Amino acid sequence: MSTLVIRYAGFAIVATLINLAAQRGVFWINAAWFFPAMIAGTGSGLIAKYLLDKRWIFYDAARPAGEEGRKFLLYTFTGIGTTLLFWGSETAFWLVWKTDAMRETGAVMGLSIGYLVKYNLDRRFVFSNVPGPR
Repeated sequence: MSTLVIRYAGFAIVATLINLAAQRGVFWINAAWFFPAMIAGTGSGLIAKYLLDKRWIFYDAARPAGEEGRKFLLYTFTGIGTTLLFWGSETAFWLVWKTDAMRETGAVMGLSIGYLVKYNLDRRFVFSNVPGPR
């Protein structure tokens, strides 16, 4: 297995753990805040994953704030479909089993599939002009 695959999988795990930790933090405040928890988790995982992918997967150099904002926005847009997949999986598991363990199982499954799709979208649309291993 290539170093890139191992690194990408590791970063996906890190972003997933950040996502789930943010969700737990929201649930700690109010156990009924399901959608705010998903939004907080998604936002925190998105930022972490972008920073890791940019530097260690796609080797993208730092850019002026305007360019960086545009690239982050594009990165966010490539994640809309994958986010819906993740949210759907997490919500379905919650609705069927009504336990935190199964909700998180659904989240991990949805995120795992979503990250596989997202890598290909990011390589093609977000970091397509970046030289280096991909």
